[in-house]
Amino acid sequence: MPINPEPGRRHFLRSAVAGSILMPALIDELTAADASKPPRGVDPLAPRPPHYPAKAKSVIFVYLSGGVSHVDSFDPKPRLFSDHGKSVTLDHPETKNRPGYEKLYLKRPGWTFAPRGESGTEVSDLFPEIGGCVDDFALIRSMHTSHSNHYNATLGLHTGSFAFARPSLGAWLSYGLGSESKDLPSFVVIAPKVPYAGSQVWASDFLPGAHQGTRLTPGPEPIADLARRVPSSARQEMELAAIRDVNAAHLAARSGSDDGRLAARIRSFETAFGMQSAMPEALDVSRETDATLGLYGLARGQADGFGWQCLAARRLVERGVRFVELIDTGSSGNWDSHGDMADHGRLAKNVDRPVAGLLRDLKSRGLMDEVLVVFTTEFGRTPFNNTVENKGREHHSWAFSSWLAGAGVKPGVVHGATDEHGVRAVVDPVHIHDFHATILHLMGLDHTRLTYRHAGRDYRLTDVHGEVVKGVLA
Repeated sequence: MPINPEPGRRHFLRSAVAGSILMPALIDELTAADASKPPRGVDPLAPRPPHYPAKAKSVIFVYLSGGVSHVDSFDPKPRLFSDHGKSVTLDHPETKNRPGYEKLYLKRPGWTFAPRGESGTEVSDLFPEIGGCVDDFALIRSMHTSHSNHYNATLGLHTGSFAFARPSLGAWLSYGLGSESKDLPSFVVIAPKVPYAGSQVWASDFLPGAHQGTRLTPGPEPIADLARRVPSSARQEMELAAIRDVNAAHLAARSGSDDGRLAARIRSFETAFGMQSAMPEALDVSRETDATLGLYGLARGQADGFGWQCLAARRLVERGVRFVELIDTGSSGNWDSHGDMADHGRLAKNVDRPVAGLLRDLKSRGLMDEVLVVFTTEFGRTPFNNTVENKGREHHSWAFSSWLAGAGVKPGVVHGATDEHGVRAVVDPVHIHDFHATILHLMGLDHTRLTYRHAGRDYRLTDVHGEVVKGVLA
């Protein structure tokens, strides 16, 4: 009876990995039974041409977890001030048939709006620094989504699917365009805590495992176990050479197969090895000037906070990383201000200066011509609540605000509008599928053509929906 060499091979791989720098995520990727089948012998992260000339080369995706209130930030509603306390009747998913919410009352914003920049776009004093950059981004006030629960809305924002795990936006871009760096991942997520929907936010799901996001955590050790554990680089190189030999023999023994999983596995080893030197250098902000650190609100020597996340993102895209997501908080302690909207003030101070600093830094370096910056949340917050005195706001999927800045984006414009109280998107509504289609378009990809065959059908990020939002394009 022939002996199956696979268990022994996997044991050897795990033994070799145990003394090297490969991260658990990469180990899982190497040993998993990946259902994808990329072309045999092709590097899954090799750069690939877009469908048409791209405006942007990379994306920095800023995600504020929990649901930022649009009517307190980017969507001014004078009628909410004048009509504060008036009752309204709405068939709202968060209040329908909910005890204690039989009556609803309009609630005034907690911050004051004012025209900003040459465009005169109104932004509240919740985000004074970002408001000062209003001429650099296209503000979408007519966003809406398909679910009002955090898990589902977060999943939808990142994967286009509100009920089932699917590849994330960053994974789709990595799959469609590959990477410009052999020593850094194509998709990086910088998050101090795990958000709603957990690692599904950056998962590759049925796409080849090489496209899954690599999570970094701000602090002294952004990636655990990155440093070499073996005594010398020479020994580590010997281990990796042995692994390459085993992989080559394994591949040769299956010469008739079109299964390309080994390409992704071998590439993961190479990337992890290159990350030993490339990632610490990319994340080392010590050589940045005091003026640059000041843009992000960073003290010299600081290696945490949202300012560090934003500066690290700029340094990563400069070095060829395709997609960097920045998440400010986790699944608790976030923008989910049910009890008191005043908590928005604390959270805004954490991100306002760093995000504005990122825009100003990119602009001063000429990088706004090749980097797309996305600023969003999973849904908005209700312009009403169940009592006049209630200090908080509930989840609101019917309307919220997001903005885009950088390559290919028309700066200083406002797209779409909500009704007089900010309840519904009524002018040029933009669904999450449209938002995704627009981001892919700016990266040179046709969202209807970026597909992957899985389980007998062709999948895409936007499913069977989505239209490019032409009103925000330069």
